[in-house]
Amino acid sequence: MTLKEYKEKRMKDPEFAKAYVDMQPEMEVIRALIDARISQNMSQKELSEKTGIAQTEISKLENGTRNPSIKLLQRLADGMDMVLNVTFIPKEKMMK
Repeated sequence: MTLKEYKEKRMKDPEFAKAYVDMQPEMEVIRALIDARISQNMSQKELSEKTGIAQTEISKLENGTRNPSIKLLQRLADGMDMVLNVTFIPKEKMMK
C-alpha cells in the first residue's frame, strides 16, 4: 500500500479526517519554512545570522515544537529575501 492509498483509506474515518485537516496549517508552515530555506541554500545558522533569530529557535520552528507569530515569519522571509504569503483554501480541498 502506498502512502497516498493509506491516506485515502484513513481519510474515510471522520475523526481521522478532522484531525488531519486541523493539523495541516502547522505542517504547511513547517514545510514552507524548510523548503524556502533550502531553496536559498541556507543553513539554519546562516538564516539565524541574517535574521537575529537564534538557530535553536529556527530548529524548534522546523521541528514543530514552537509555533511562530506572523511577525516572526516575516522576519524569516526577509532574511531569505522572500515575501510571506498566506492563503486560505476550502476545507474540501484538504480532504482529498
